Amino acid sequence: MLGRALKSRHHPILAHIIPTRRCNLSCAYCNEYDKVSSPVATAEMLRRVDLLAALGTGIITFSGGEPLLHPELDEIIRAIRAHGIIATLITNGYLLTPERIERLNRAGLEHLQISIDNVQPDDVSKKSLKVLDKKLEWLAEHAEFDVNINSVLGAGVQHPEDALTITRRALELGFETTVGIIHDHGGQLESLQDRERAVYQQIQSERKPAFWAFAYDNLFHKNLALGQPNEWQCRAGSRYLYICEDGLVHYCSQRRGYPAIPLERYTSEDLEREYWTRKPCAPYCTISCVHRVAMIDLVREKPREALTRFFPPATPGAPANLPAGIKVLSSLFLPRENGKPQSAAAKAMAGAVMRVLGIK
Repeated sequence: MLGRALKSRHHPILAHIIPTRRCNLSCAYCNEYDKVSSPVATAEMLRRVDLLAALGTGIITFSGGEPLLHPELDEIIRAIRAHGIIATLITNGYLLTPERIERLNRAGLEHLQISIDNVQPDDVSKKSLKVLDKKLEWLAEHAEFDVNINSVLGAGVQHPEDALTITRRALELGFETTVGIIHDHGGQLESLQDRERAVYQQIQSERKPAFWAFAYDNLFHKNLALGQPNEWQCRAGSRYLYICEDGLVHYCSQRRGYPAIPLERYTSEDLEREYWTRKPCAPYCTISCVHRVAMIDLVREKPREALTRFFPPATPGAPANLPAGIKVLSSLFLPRENGKPQSAAAKAMAGAVMRVLGIK
């Protein structure tokens, strides 16, 4: 997926599809659910998967509502995997059982995320560690797919320190962890209070993010945690697509209504137009999946600038603080800063790595 995304910008990297808008919870801050919608017909969901495959989509994520409420979700996952597309799921976790996890294994799910808001359920959110901890233990025991636990700051829960407790529990169980900052109903930043910002800093000091998560924190989250804007090019509508339950393509969950084109009519011209369209909501956007997609194109278009922003120098004017592995890859794939041609050995090694990644 990453190799294809770096090689060409003419296909979506990630698409969110909504199999049902209905949810079994009613979190006070959420604007992405209702209590009445029926699941989208399975045949229609399969048709949408085929259309996304035809566009060259690399990852399809189920969101909602609560996607596990769709009775034929496993069949749709299998269809995604049959196209060679990565299948992922965002769920509140309430419907997970050992048997349901095993079914997701057999269907071919590759990644699952649960956001947990607090330790004890309250009027704001029932997505609490108390309720979900047994589900997490079942995931640790049975899941053959990757699991990420996202703790949330700024959601209005009584104890912001709960996010740190949730992160520690996720690490204890061997899961990936992220920390999210809540947005308003337009996807815009809700600034953290001092107490929440202190919790954020403590979480960042204790979690051990992988390369991409570490880079993301430096490029986006550090500014957002301080209430500051980010300068970046949003690729929503091109590299990232949000397909609602009605089959319309939108920028994202918080910008439903544009371009609002039926997926079957979405073309390469639409992808090209939205690739370059400046979105006025971008500076204070908190939609992390759109951020992460944009990072790939920053690497593809301006690799040295991207590396410097991902791994900023310890002091202004110093070289980027690159990990050893990234130094090796940059020496293989990036033109030399002194303008000298790449050695024959480096060219051969780069070619071998590209073949392994499926770029050639």
